[in-house]
Amino acid sequence: MHRRIIAPGALAAAVTLLAIPASAASLSPGAPGVGDPYYPAYGNGGYDVSHYDLRLKYQPATDELEGTATIVARTTQDLSSFDLDFLLDVTEVRVNGATAAYRTSGEQELEITPRKPLAEGAPVTVVVRYRGVPSSKKAFGFTSWHRTPDGGVAANEPEAAAWWFPANDHPLDKATYDVSVLVPDGTQAISNGRLQSTASRLGWTRWNWRSNKPQATYLATLAVGKFDITTGTSESGIPVLNAYSEDLGDNAGAARASVERTGEIADWLAGYFGPYPYDALGGYVPNTNTGYALETQTRPFYSPRQFANGSNVSVVVHELAHQWYGDSVSLKRWKDIWINEGFARYAQWLWSEHEGEGTAQELADHVYASHPADDPFWTVRPGDPGPENQFDIAVYDRGALAVQALRNRVGDEAFFAILKGWPRKYAHGNASVADFRRHAEEVSGRPLAALFDTWLFQPSKPQAPAARAAAVAKGPGAVKQPRSWRKIAATNGIHGRSEHRH
Repeated sequence: MHRRIIAPGALAAAVTLLAIPASAASLSPGAPGVGDPYYPAYGNGGYDVSHYDLRLKYQPATDELEGTATIVARTTQDLSSFDLDFLLDVTEVRVNGATAAYRTSGEQELEITPRKPLAEGAPVTVVVRYRGVPSSKKAFGFTSWHRTPDGGVAANEPEAAAWWFPANDHPLDKATYDVSVLVPDGTQAISNGRLQSTASRLGWTRWNWRSNKPQATYLATLAVGKFDITTGTSESGIPVLNAYSEDLGDNAGAARASVERTGEIADWLAGYFGPYPYDALGGYVPNTNTGYALETQTRPFYSPRQFANGSNVSVVVHELAHQWYGDSVSLKRWKDIWINEGFARYAQWLWSEHEGEGTAQELADHVYASHPADDPFWTVRPGDPGPENQFDIAVYDRGALAVQALRNRVGDEAFFAILKGWPRKYAHGNASVADFRRHAEEVSGRPLAALFDTWLFQPSKPQAPAARAAAVAKGPGAVKQPRSWRKIAATNGIHGRSEHRH
């Protein structure tokens, strides 16, 4: 039970609740989390969001953000109250047009009590007015808002939304987005999807973006600063918009030489994964001091440090592969992270083959041989690594090794049918590692439980018989390091989640 403080305007809500007939005894608060064991406080229960409309104003000089979020949802139970995940300062909440009582609790909970209870299956519109300085807010000991010399950026995994808009912050609740941002003239606002329009008036410019396919909250992004924007079209006809901070210094050339290949790489990946799932494409490189990249939907975020040693097309391959594996098909629980990272890493291995710098088989052999049996690398289980190891290198490299083991077991024809079939089967939805195993078994006609257990769930190095059965053990002798290895390894720690929590 939560003890609620009655906010101004809540007395009528209390009177209404007292008048509820006994038949409404099923009314209860929505859960303050979706039940994800890795992050119990993330997301909320009792409703499902279909659309976020975010109308924002941001002042780069002071990092002040004010906004009105309109959330279109439907209840999934009889609700007396419900939560949103949010950190900024709320000034008003309305539910279905009427003012609602609200209070904050925990690290990021915004508890809302509507004036009238909500019946299961009912449409609901929630309006939240708010303001604040995102960089001043922390939750769980860190911030996901990156202050830059000319503005700010929201990009992090597994969370970033709470720093700039109220949300049901878990990948299980995906929605479409309209993001409208007012910024001073001469400043740009970058977000997901397609740029619908811009309009200037009285020293301010409004940027209007639309994401018309379901998108997880952590994949929504906002970047405000002084950017140079390039536009084009991929060979397959997808509009491409890239943005580069005007202050990237020595990294500017390498960043452009990498990210400007986005259209080419997306078209190439479509040959393995099927048609690109969205109507917009691109990437952006703000002047942040972070070290990671992130697959923010349709427009990945790249840190300048990704290009400190020259062009890095491999990292672009990784983030674009996520558009199919992680973005279109999102995980059900954060323990399913292998669905995202194992396949994005494997896409880098396929790119290595494409570039003639080492085959996926050679890369798998190298990973297997370079980690002795007593290496802690093998204690991380990519199929359920635990929150402390969610972005451990083993999830990437051992995860990709598991993909190669699957390829060798079922053969190329079935393997590539599995790769293409997965994003088609679960397009714009959610799925688990168990779902993937079932999918692979259906497509290949082979039992694969033992293989998945060996390569994804055992906290030890697969021994020689299992490795030979998966054709990733070369026997005695050194395994030559593929030429692409250093480029691929340069993307290690690609999401850098540990920078903030651990």
